[in-house]
Amino acid sequence: MSEPERSFTLLDGGRPVEVPARVEGGAVRLSPQAVEALGWRLEPEGLCREGLCVPVPAGAALATPDGIALEALAALLDRPLALDLEEGAAYLGASAADRAGALASLEAPDFTLPDLHGRLHSLAEHRGKKVFLVAYASW
Repeated sequence: MSEPERSFTLLDGGRPVEVPARVEGGAVRLSPQAVEALGWRLEPEGLCREGLCVPVPAGAALATPDGIALEALAALLDRPLALDLEEGAAYLGASAADRAGALASLEAPDFTLPDLHGRLHSLAEHRGKKVFLVAYASW
């Protein structure tokens, strides 16, 4: 017997999206509308977003009458998935190709942090200059 739909928070590209989902035996299933809330559509060509289509291999267990398996969706997109079923939350990480491209570019991602006086500073403000950045973690 399938569980009723419940609210699930998907973090994709740094933005949270609340979607209805079913959790069955540790697997999360989304409706096609929930996948569309993430910007993807299931088309005959495959899974499409903004002109890009990822082919769905024949026999892939992506879409079933019960919905679209979130784990299969993440695997198809070559993106890591972190799930917390108790909290009803999931995080879709960046694909390996995206991470490799970012590393190959040798360009640090932009971020903004406050100084000791509360003034905000962005890394992009210092483009073209030498910057000394110290990071500390207690662990």
